[in-house]
Amino acid sequence: MFTGLVETLGTIVGRRDLALVVESDVPFQDPEIGESIAVNGCCLTLEKADGKRLTFHTLAETLKRTNLSQLAIGERVDLERALRLGDRLGGHLVQGHVDTTANVRQFRKMDDGDWEMEIELPAGIAPEVVLKGSIAVDGVSLTVCRLEKSCFAVRLIPETRKRTALTLRAGKQVNLESDVIGKYVCHLLRPEEPTPGRPITMERLAEAGLL
Repeated sequence: MFTGLVETLGTIVGRRDLALVVESDVPFQDPEIGESIAVNGCCLTLEKADGKRLTFHTLAETLKRTNLSQLAIGERVDLERALRLGDRLGGHLVQGHVDTTANVRQFRKMDDGDWEMEIELPAGIAPEVVLKGSIAVDGVSLTVCRLEKSCFAVRLIPETRKRTALTLRAGKQVNLESDVIGKYVCHLLRPEEPTPGRPITMERLAEAGLL
């Protein structure tokens, strides 16, 4: 699990077959082979660590479902080590299991001075995205500030723009992971996927104090 708070940036410095080599701006303290590190929000297993250079194996399924296959040598990525019990949860619970990718529609400065990023909303995750809810964009924990049928928007504070690799241009593909709590609620409420025992209804959720 991760928090969606980027620890440092990295640069893609090598690709060979399914291997991905990233050089982090700041070396991780005591990296352990086999540990999980989120690269642009995608949970990868560390296979080799040589100073700032980190080597990962990327499955074909991973490349198909994320933007990692689109990244060229020299491109920047967000890096975050896995959450430890007792750490502060400053963002939200992020699994590092990217749901889908989508394109940035626009990045603009609003009249109130905020910077807003508008992103396409794929139909597959639309039921799990809610206004004022959390979503991970390239591994960055953000809050949905505007929600429409075909898109949603998030706002970026200056610190986020400075410390992450989030694109500032339209057309760039980003990784999306919806809130894990929303996933389970949507799954339980889908009539075509009944659960054993008593069916889950809005009334039962309210009785349990979940609404």
